[in-house]
Amino acid sequence: MSAGSEQGLTDAIKYDVRVMHETWMEFVYPRQRGAEDTVLGKWQPEGTRQALFYRLWSALGVPVVSIVYPLVLLGYFLRFQTRKINVTAVRLGFFGVVGMFLLLWGGLAAVIYFQFQDALTEGGATAVAAASGVAILSSALSYLFWRLDGRPITVLFAYPFAVTAIFLPPVVAALFSAALGDVILDSSDSLATWYVDEGPDPYGVVDYLVENFDRQEAHHVIIWFAISVPVGWILGILVTLADLIRPTN
Repeated sequence: MSAGSEQGLTDAIKYDVRVMHETWMEFVYPRQRGAEDTVLGKWQPEGTRQALFYRLWSALGVPVVSIVYPLVLLGYFLRFQTRKINVTAVRLGFFGVVGMFLLLWGGLAAVIYFQFQDALTEGGATAVAAASGVAILSSALSYLFWRLDGRPITVLFAYPFAVTAIFLPPVVAALFSAALGDVILDSSDSLATWYVDEGPDPYGVVDYLVENFDRQEAHHVIIWFAISVPVGWILGILVTLADLIRPTN
């Protein structure tokens, strides 16, 4: 059993690496990926010049594949998790998904307001309630964008709204927690300071915000909400990469 499992894992890795390298080759040359068993077969270079550039491009693909392959493995794991979420979403439907998040985050806001309000800093209960509302709305938007046909729409919109729906309320609760608030606030300060000092600002938005606003606790909520967008994009891209190497129905 152990030898069989190891052989199966080795074969899977070889398959992935081969497909990834063929995909890399196909960026420049036609009929590279899965073309061996077709009528035309895999495209082959003709002449010394074509063969030289063909081999050079193939050699360049080796380090690229070695760097990208761990991301593909992470994409497999994320795809497995998202597929389970998708199956649950299909079974529940739109109103079921929204109702589930309404019950989950609405219940969290109610419990904090009536039972644990003293455990949060001033304004914490209100902030959690607002974050819960944003999360519930995000769950509806994520479902709607996910149901629209097209991978770009799913990656650009469905994934960021899903990250917001799942993570924003507990992050905000931790933000205003007496025990964890300082840690998260320090992280937010460090992130904001780095972006102000070194981050891109092509339209002068950062300068405007620095000159006109002082960072308060409520603004940190906006920072963590904004973080969900690139996080969602990264997750969506990794899942898309996994689908590219090993497509599934």
